[in-house]
Amino acid sequence: MTVEARKIRLLMALRRNGVTDTRVLAAIERIPRERFVPQPFQDQAWEDTALPIDLGQTISQPLIVALMTQALGLGQRQTVLEVGTGSGYQAAVLSRLCRRVYTVERLHPLLSEAEARFQALRLDNITTRHGDGTKGWPEQAPFERILVTAAAGPDAPKDLTDQLAVGGVMVIPLGDDYRSQRVVRIRRTETGLTREDLWPVRFVPLLSDPPSPPGTEKPAHSA
Repeated sequence: MTVEARKIRLLMALRRNGVTDTRVLAAIERIPRERFVPQPFQDQAWEDTALPIDLGQTISQPLIVALMTQALGLGQRQTVLEVGTGSGYQAAVLSRLCRRVYTVERLHPLLSEAEARFQALRLDNITTRHGDGTKGWPEQAPFERILVTAAAGPDAPKDLTDQLAVGGVMVIPLGDDYRSQRVVRIRRTETGLTREDLWPVRFVPLLSDPPSPPGTEKPAHSA
């Protein structure tokens, strides 16, 4: 099966599973997922499955990427904070749908690889930072959208909700137990925060310990 045929099959599967936003589907189609997948897994790049990357991490399943992106309700003029750069694939998809993406990753080798991919693909509206994503990016706040790609326990980190603009939306997996996590959509109104449970999911935990100096990171679980 050709790459184009695999791509079409994936897009059809996403539609069948609830991805109805044509802008999100177009972004998935335009971002070459094979550029974010290690060489041994190239034949699975356009399959609807999570795949291993370096340091014990994964590139998320395309369906999860698409559904969480869709849940943000992105506009072209908005800015997005992403917590957990990983391979860079999710940030690349977001970059096709908004004005600017700010993305934070605690594992320096992963961030360096993602930055190289962004440069090669000329994704010039992505700004990166090496650091603790649970602290957000205060200098660039408030954000109209925030996407977190690891499970943050029962509640979203206060530093992140504090950086959400009025009218803004955060999509984040929540839940202490690996078996009871749910993707949650949080909105900031003039009077506070509202929470809407969306669907069950399984994510690795969001870590808040300080990142190690470059070159000394140990494998750790963050999406």
